[in-house]
Amino acid sequence: METFVRTPMEIFGLPQHFAIPLFQRPYVWDEEEQWEPLWQDVRRVAQLRLEQPHVNATHFLGAVVVQAQENAVGIIATRDVIDGQQRLTTLQLMMDAAAAVLEDTGADLLSAQLQRLTHNDAVYVPPGESGLKIRHANRDREPFDEVMSAEAPVPYSSLKHAESKLARGHAYFAGEIGQWLGEPDTPEFVRRSDALVTVMTRGLQLVTIDLTAAENSQEIFETLNARGTPLTAADLIRNYVFQRLRAEGGDTGKAYSRDWPFETKFWERTVSVGRYTIGRSSLFLNQWLVARTGEEIGPQSTFTRFKHYVEHEAGQKMEDLLPAIRKQAEQYEAWTLAAQESSRQLDMVEMAVYRMAANNMELLKPLLIWLHEPDRDLSAATIYAIVSAAESWVMRRVLLRLTSADLGRVVADLIKTHSSTATDDLADRVIAHLARLNVTSTYWPGDDELRAALATEAAYRRFRRARLRMLLEAVEDWYRFETNQSQLDRKGYPIEHVLPQKWSDFWPVDGIEAQQERAEHVHRLGNLTLLTDRLNPKVSNAGWAKKRTAFLQHNTINMTGRLVVDTEGRDWDENTIDDRTAEMIDVIIKIWPTPVGHHGEVVDPQAKAPDWVEIKHLVGAGLLEPGARLTPRSGQWQERTATILANGAIELEGRRYDSPSGAARALREKATNGWKFWRTADGRRLEEVRAEFRGVKPAEPGAFDWSGLHAILEVLPQGRWTTYGHLAAAVGTAPQAVGNHLPACEQCRNGYRVLKSDGSISPGFTWTDPQDHRDPLDALRDEGIGFVNGTADPAQELGEAELLELMEAGAAEDAEITGF
Repeated sequence: METFVRTPMEIFGLPQHFAIPLFQRPYVWDEEEQWEPLWQDVRRVAQLRLEQPHVNATHFLGAVVVQAQENAVGIIATRDVIDGQQRLTTLQLMMDAAAAVLEDTGADLLSAQLQRLTHNDAVYVPPGESGLKIRHANRDREPFDEVMSAEAPVPYSSLKHAESKLARGHAYFAGEIGQWLGEPDTPEFVRRSDALVTVMTRGLQLVTIDLTAAENSQEIFETLNARGTPLTAADLIRNYVFQRLRAEGGDTGKAYSRDWPFETKFWERTVSVGRYTIGRSSLFLNQWLVARTGEEIGPQSTFTRFKHYVEHEAGQKMEDLLPAIRKQAEQYEAWTLAAQESSRQLDMVEMAVYRMAANNMELLKPLLIWLHEPDRDLSAATIYAIVSAAESWVMRRVLLRLTSADLGRVVADLIKTHSSTATDDLADRVIAHLARLNVTSTYWPGDDELRAALATEAAYRRFRRARLRMLLEAVEDWYRFETNQSQLDRKGYPIEHVLPQKWSDFWPVDGIEAQQERAEHVHRLGNLTLLTDRLNPKVSNAGWAKKRTAFLQHNTINMTGRLVVDTEGRDWDENTIDDRTAEMIDVIIKIWPTPVGHHGEVVDPQAKAPDWVEIKHLVGAGLLEPGARLTPRSGQWQERTATILANGAIELEGRRYDSPSGAARALREKATNGWKFWRTADGRRLEEVRAEFRGVKPAEPGAFDWSGLHAILEVLPQGRWTTYGHLAAAVGTAPQAVGNHLPACEQCRNGYRVLKSDGSISPGFTWTDPQDHRDPLDALRDEGIGFVNGTADPAQELGEAELLELMEAGAAEDAEITGF
């Protein structure tokens, strides 16, 4: 076994084949996780070479393991790729895409340099064989060969395998490269083209481990991928920091004890951020980098971006940079710990950190770090104004359940744009920056839209408890602020419905219309309050007079006290709920205000489709008409129909239901996926209408649509488990089909949280990723699921109805707010 550090020129320069064996997993890299970070790194190095030609900037891509084939014959040497096939394939796609762009613009000499690294010269290729240097033996062979062999300009849309990840990756790189190079036949194009080819051929580095044919490749593969704990970004950065300190002649022992803060339990703790689980130290270093560079940086790119920043941008020795990192890390830790103290009086920044935690987001952390850089020296008033505006921008979008996929980019762009803005102008410039956002994916919603949405929102059902409690606490603190009282203790106080959830049993009304009106009001914001202790169920369900008296015992909570005072001589009914909802919305608008005259208008209103979809959205889009009839799928219920109402509810036999699944469940008396159950007059399933609204291609006729399963698994929470049978019932298939689908599907997340009906792990369970060798029992225990004799705690099980709620509302609750 020999190990070398090589450039693409050295790896691919000779005539040869790199064979991807049949047993290797298919190509799975994608834009968000790998293509975009790789291109950003390549572009950054090319730009640096343009700006500083004397700096021999390079970028490290990782390691690959290759092995000579035993008894190989033929003109061209062939080596098997044992590890690193995703990396090598992507590098080939990027180089070939660059070659195609250059050839199409007449830069033939530069294009040829790249083509010699992706295609063997014809004189070495036997007739009828492929000249590509990477040869796939699995299902990727046809799509890879097709896109890599296409003539420039590549006709991506007409390729047979246009939808494959390989073709889409090639197209992504071609588009990004063409955009960066700019207009052909210009001096800037020539300079950039030359720099780009130089980087792709000689500016990238990989560690290559070359095995002889006789060496045990499987043992080496397992050693590299399965044994021990993978290094985190913080681990890699630590090693790099102290190697660089040693090279600078610094005192590494002193620096480690004084300036490296990440060896405590606080920093070693793992935290969940959206779909990621990441060490807190790695998370902070990522956010610190965003604050320093003004770039959105994926978690997988933290180390490489840190290394590039230190070597080419920081302009400081490590012995000077490390104390600045320590100072900000200590401040970050102080914010986090303060936000966790339930009785502490929080300042604006600490409260922002608490509210982000309640919303399971990290989005504004880079902004907070940026505002508190040691040399920035901003006034408290400036920091308050900026944090207040940014929190308003985010919270209004959260309350409207708008997507946050692009918000991390906005935060990074805001930092980059205003890093050199004068201190006195900074707050006004940042607020104006946010106010100018005018597309659906990023805009700052105005007062009218917030009022309209929250006035009828079933807040208790639509918001997670932590988010809803945080909202009610914010309203309570505003009331307290008006009378110079201290903040409410954040002790997880119970949320009480004034009108009981079981109103039909204890607070009945006569007539269908009255009953429907009451059902629509029970979960609204105005019907909710905080209590210091949970009411006895008998009192909670008692008549208004008795319940109102009980509320007096909770007069330390202002919102509850005001509720009692404001209803003197009034019944608690729908009008009272509407009035209190409007009052609470007024307070929310004051807590998170917008600039004077701001309305939150967008230039793409047709794109305002939320990630989750309800019947009311389909009605509003004109895809369903009020009064339209819905019929069940064929079977014993076929003669019974439901009606779509103007407000998006579904009326079935005199009762209203908020969702298709609610109506279907009432009809079948069991949990049912209503989007599959109900048909429109033209025979379409409601899920087909929903797909049209989203602009998504529905499943092919006869093919099962697994999108509902994917949606459930995406938000299946830690510490909970479900069964193959429950999942099958929720999405409308058989348990065996679910069991067959899970291990083969790359879109299925959290499959290890799906167990047999008795709560045990299926003997045939396998991870989707063949390189994942964890014990699923250990993974579940680490997440807090209790096991007795191999059987999961039934109290932590999610049934069919709960899974359907996850499918219908989960995407709205956690719309990928990760901060990455």
